Amino acid sequence: MGYLPKETHPRRLGHAGRCQIPRAALVFSGAVAGLCVCDLLVAQCDVNCCCDRDCSAEDFSLFTTCSVPVVTGDSQLCSQKAAVYSLDVEANPPERIFKLIDQVNPSIFCIHATNYEQALSLKSPEIPTPENFDQLLDKFGGATFSAEPESWNLDTGAENPPDFGVPVQTEDAFLRLPSPVVSSWCSDANPAGFLVNQATKCIRSVSVEKCDSIQALSMLFYINSSILAVNISVQSIVVQSLNGMRTLLSSTDVLRLPVVLDGLCINAVLGVNYHITHTDTGEIIEAAAAFVLGAISKETLSIEQSFEISFTQENTEPVPLSGNPGYVVGLPVRAGFQPQGYPFPSSNKHSQLTILHSTSTQDCLAAQGARAPVLFGYNMISGCKLRITAATECQPLAQTLLDVLKGQSFPEYVASFGNSQAQDVLDWVPITQLLISEQVKSSCQIPVSLGIEVKWTKYGSLVNPQARIVNVTATITSTTLKQLPSGRERIIPITSSVVFTDISSPAEPSYKAWPTIDIKLPFDFFYPFV
Repeated sequence: MGYLPKETHPRRLGHAGRCQIPRAALVFSGAVAGLCVCDLLVAQCDVNCCCDRDCSAEDFSLFTTCSVPVVTGDSQLCSQKAAVYSLDVEANPPERIFKLIDQVNPSIFCIHATNYEQALSLKSPEIPTPENFDQLLDKFGGATFSAEPESWNLDTGAENPPDFGVPVQTEDAFLRLPSPVVSSWCSDANPAGFLVNQATKCIRSVSVEKCDSIQALSMLFYINSSILAVNISVQSIVVQSLNGMRTLLSSTDVLRLPVVLDGLCINAVLGVNYHITHTDTGEIIEAAAAFVLGAISKETLSIEQSFEISFTQENTEPVPLSGNPGYVVGLPVRAGFQPQGYPFPSSNKHSQLTILHSTSTQDCLAAQGARAPVLFGYNMISGCKLRITAATECQPLAQTLLDVLKGQSFPEYVASFGNSQAQDVLDWVPITQLLISEQVKSSCQIPVSLGIEVKWTKYGSLVNPQARIVNVTATITSTTLKQLPSGRERIIPITSSVVFTDISSPAEPSYKAWPTIDIKLPFDFFYPFV
């Protein structure tokens, strides 16, 4: 029994000032007369079960009492019909008395009405028969089944933005993203989750003769519902020939529906790519779909369809994820900056933790600006060589080497998870920067190495642990540059390295504490022995 939205039915007080939680429909009084909790035997009369329909008047005359005198539907209802059973022992022979009365719940909080009558009792499953087999097959024969859309509570309230993973709602139900569930065949009942980027592939059974009547092959099936108040527009249409060649159409104004032509089914949907744009509060403001249409030959019995959906916040560039939620080994470590005046870090598709990229010439000056992304779980080392002369000035050289090691803009934060969002401040770890230099009084100190240590831990369930970064330290090591004699040269090696350290605690099984039994005996329990 799900509550209806408070916008549709506001709370109101009922009889005697009790707070009543509204529902859409009242309980039918006849339903309680059919309830019988003491009816345990099939096609037989249960002794002293006054509500058993298998009992006759002769059986009731032998009863001594009613084991269940009152039968009600739900004790939480404010007012409901109650079936009262009793025995008239003065009658000859004794007979059962049945009355249907109005029962009032004295509780402070009660349910005024219910919109799901079947929740009041356990409904026995329907047994397949030759008459209802086709009906049950249509309802439960697919890879998945669920309640009908009209019984779902789809109104979450306009003032509350949708949360991560909540199904994207449309006018009739939700935005469907077909995917394989149990087998490789497509199931159209899979909802697209808000802010969950997905990519799926599945097999669809087709028939060229009926391709114009198969909804899943038509563009209308994927754009005929608007996401709340936002219509789904067609972003692009790509036509694929039988040999696999693809052509991008210049116009998307005309919908191309599947038709049978010369024994081929053309304009059949082979792939759909949704792109949803939302605000920082979670409001969807734009929805677009890119289609791949193709031709199906008469010999084809099934095709593979691909579906993809991505979400982008307005006024931002799409940021590729490195895991969901934990980091995946081999994907870049995401990083970001905190602009002045902003409460949370800012990241874009180029915001990655990087180190010096080695070149074939090993020349540091030629390698300036060349960066390699730090891949999670991969220990890396790179370097170059710098040739200096007696005419080399210290300060410009030190700044050049620092730019070579750290890049033009070294990030300030690293994302804890592979899918950390910029607005989640606690999901970003500040980079601790250290400087190590020789304790020598010298007028020239130049950086020669950058060492990055990334500490991570396993987070979540032992069955599927997720990699989470908890600490990042960047250490710059400087050395003293001595003045060279005139005409002499010196080659200095410059290195960058990244080390990943697993600091996860060993997994230990945990058990619930034994319950404490608080036993209090009366003071005269052992009387007269004590």
